[in-house]
Amino acid sequence: MGKSLTVPALLAALLLMAVAAAKMGILGQYAITFLCSMGIFIILSASLNLVNGYMGEFSCGHAGFMAVGAYASSILGVFLFVPDQVFGQPLLSMAWSPWAFPIVLAAGFVAAALAGLVVAIPSFKTRGDYLAVITLAAGYIIKSAIENVEAVGGPRGFMGMGKIVQGMDAVAKLPWMLVWIFLGVVFTIWILRRFVYSTLGKGVMAIHQDEVAAEIMSVNTNKMKLIAFMLSSGLAGLAGGLFAYMVSFVNPASFTILRSTECLVMVYLGGMGSLTGSVLSAIVFAVMLEFLKPLEQLKWVAIPLLLILLMQFRPEGIMGNRELSDIFPKLKRYYRFK
Repeated sequence: MGKSLTVPALLAALLLMAVAAAKMGILGQYAITFLCSMGIFIILSASLNLVNGYMGEFSCGHAGFMAVGAYASSILGVFLFVPDQVFGQPLLSMAWSPWAFPIVLAAGFVAAALAGLVVAIPSFKTRGDYLAVITLAAGYIIKSAIENVEAVGGPRGFMGMGKIVQGMDAVAKLPWMLVWIFLGVVFTIWILRRFVYSTLGKGVMAIHQDEVAAEIMSVNTNKMKLIAFMLSSGLAGLAGGLFAYMVSFVNPASFTILRSTECLVMVYLGGMGSLTGSVLSAIVFAVMLEFLKPLEQLKWVAIPLLLILLMQFRPEGIMGNRELSDIFPKLKRYYRFK
């Protein structure tokens, strides 16, 4: 029993240390923003790995699902807590914002999962390049649809989320977005681990090996695809909601094909079918982006170039399909999958 509490206790200790460091000024605003961005990258990388890595499909429209979650969470938050010309007076006092914020994020998760459902249905009969085309088209449809909805600012974007973060700060002086993103990362890794090592997860991996053979062995491949797409999309929506509140502003230009390319680079850099690889690649990618900032727009040449080099020289990525516990077997006793 004691060993099963080791990981939660370690995570709680890390969170408390981060909060204490922020309150004492050891972590400045720049460092907090960097850590928040890194956490969002981890969520995006791990969630896309479920489809591209474990299921063996090729989805390249992750930015679209992120956009759905970002706008759904933003609209609900402003509707509940912020006076707005479109939505009118808020329904709740700002004092409730820390307690209702998980519901706001859950709305983004659910909205993006439903968008994933819409994409998953026509993908039942497609694989490989055809699925890539469907998801790419879905991303453009979502972006174009948002640009034509004036109620949420159209191409100008949507604001008001910063007031909610300020409201939480008034309730308790904490680095709220760092806390929520940390909890979002923990939730993402936990639910993906539970899923991958469950009976449903075994079905998803069977599709990766051979979809026809999986169907012969009574695996409901359509159901597996549906669940995997919805979970992956929902987690992308969670990342979108956290991103919107971190920057206090969201617009369609934040969710272009370049955002999906970032997600693909992280998945293939870390290794397809490895959650450990997704975490490591997101950390490496966040650090790399900081070093590439002086290049400005040229970084969008460097990032796709990195993807090309990966495919040429190390297509299996940093971890391949291995986890940290495969390299260090003694770590397995600290994980409980069931």
